[in-house]
Amino acid sequence: MARAVHALLLALRDLPHPRVLRVLAASLALTLLIFVVTGGAIFFAARWALDHWNWLDGATLDMAGVLVVLLLIAASWLLFRAVAILVVGLFADGIVADVEGRHYPAAAARAVPVSFARSLRLGLASVGRLIAVNLVALPLYISLLFTAVGAPLLAFVLNAALLGRDLEAMILARHPNRPRLGRATRWSLGALSAASFLVPVANLLAPIVGAAMAVHLLHLRDGEE
Repeated sequence: MARAVHALLLALRDLPHPRVLRVLAASLALTLLIFVVTGGAIFFAARWALDHWNWLDGATLDMAGVLVVLLLIAASWLLFRAVAILVVGLFADGIVADVEGRHYPAAAARAVPVSFARSLRLGLASVGRLIAVNLVALPLYISLLFTAVGAPLLAFVLNAALLGRDLEAMILARHPNRPRLGRATRWSLGALSAASFLVPVANLLAPIVGAAMAVHLLHLRDGEE
């Protein structure tokens, strides 16, 4: 965990650099656009369906519209991590190349470029794993609801493991011959990143910081920093 914390501090120092800020702005804009377009489409489709089939009318229809909005907001909060990692995955090569170029030039020279198609496949695989694992764990979440903290803790542990794997995969795409991080180190990466997703405002920076942190963790063991 100490190495992961050190990598986190290094990643935070990388944030003010112009290329990282450009990627941050582009990824946030695209993430917001995805949520606005998808949420708007779902809202108007739901309103049209309720109105078209005359299931509700008048004030009841308006209340249903409010309920749909609230559900969309809740879903957006739950799915932000998945969409943000997918979007950042599309820009990951730029982030990783920038951090490696400044801190680990030897590693940057050995790196292989990652195509947009490969980045997209990695991002979609990440979303698929997130949905699949949490669906499988749903009975456990329900059974732990009475414990008050059991379900959130299980969700944190599972999603930290998934997030650590996803962030590591972004870096290994540029370094396919490198050995993977140790299980404990990978989970520490995921845990720190998952914790930052829980903090308002910090969650907007979490995907970028997580990607930079993964770069540092992978290369710190070589003693380059």
